Amino acid sequence: MNVRPISKTSHETPTFALMLQGGGALGAYHIGAYQALAEQGRHPDWVAGISIGAINAAIIAGNRPEDRVDRLTALWEAISWPELPVALPPGPWQTWHNMASNAGALLFGQPYFFTPRPVNPFLVARAAPQQVSFYDTTPMLFTLRRFADFSLINSRSTRLSLGATNLSTGNLEFFDNHRQTIGPEHVLASGSLPPGFPATLVKGTPYWDGGCVSNTPLDAVIDEPGHPRLVVFVIDLWDPTGPPPATMNDVLWRAKQIQYASRTARHIDAVATKVNLRHAVRLLKAADVPEVAAVPDDPTLTARRLDIVHIVYRPEADQIPNSDAEFSRSSIAKRRAAGYRDLCAALAAEPWLRQQQPAHLGALVHRVEREKVITRPEPNLRTMADRPVAIATAAAS
Repeated sequence: MNVRPISKTSHETPTFALMLQGGGALGAYHIGAYQALAEQGRHPDWVAGISIGAINAAIIAGNRPEDRVDRLTALWEAISWPELPVALPPGPWQTWHNMASNAGALLFGQPYFFTPRPVNPFLVARAAPQQVSFYDTTPMLFTLRRFADFSLINSRSTRLSLGATNLSTGNLEFFDNHRQTIGPEHVLASGSLPPGFPATLVKGTPYWDGGCVSNTPLDAVIDEPGHPRLVVFVIDLWDPTGPPPATMNDVLWRAKQIQYASRTARHIDAVATKVNLRHAVRLLKAADVPEVAAVPDDPTLTARRLDIVHIVYRPEADQIPNSDAEFSRSSIAKRRAAGYRDLCAALAAEPWLRQQQPAHLGALVHRVEREKVITRPEPNLRTMADRPVAIATAAAS
């Protein structure tokens, strides 16, 4: 089988893109993930986000590379309540602590993020779309201005894409600083998850959270021409694996994880397959195969290698059904540490450099879980199930 080896001495300089998924409080995982990238000087050329990922992405793009980790840290400290620095043992005590933290968020909101509305929305006959919700997210507009420099974002030094759902059409749209001027309202629109948060108006059009359609912003980068060598880090906050549930809390948490994780895995498989099909069409056209002569020329059919590095957060056993709305500082620290460990493993393995690419493929998927890196040398064409078919393990030393 012919392969195209990609070595560290390759003259193909990759474009690095960072995709930050939605997941509420689980987004603290992004802090550690970005810290690992920053420590190795692997600052992304392109950052895309949805929901909490859009907020973190705006902080990254809206600060100088040397300040980004500190600003992310400061943001998450600002939107979380102080707590006693007491380490709780694993088990029921930690779970009860997390439940109390979540109850506090539901009752009182989160500082500089969202506050409960004084009147229950069920008691309001009619209201504007930006007012129909349980919480008011106006504080986040001021917080975004505090922690992100939007003049720097709009200087386009780092590309920023934010996914939001157009409430009128139901379609996922991307705000992009290479196509428009980005403001705090664009970021907030991406994280306007109903019914907790209201729609956000952008130039008179109401938007909901991009996760209503797709929780992973891969589509923002995959159709863009001009990047012959593209490495995409997809930070996945939802783990599809786990033991059978033994309590109702376990049932609710596992159901939520599977719901979001399965969509991400299918999305990544679909994107990789799409790129590989485009690559096959390009090869057939280059070989003058008559059956593809009528296929129109397309800039996305140019030679390209795409590496999707799929990093999956696997949380500890003390999670509760509403962990995505549990902002305790102890949980934030744990999630951050997990993101740091997993990205360090991915960067140590460097599968986008060390894995040879078969000549008939344009895309490879590398999966990272709990510091282990696995590369799939072949796309899974037989089924949409997320099964490790014909995998090769890369050492993460």
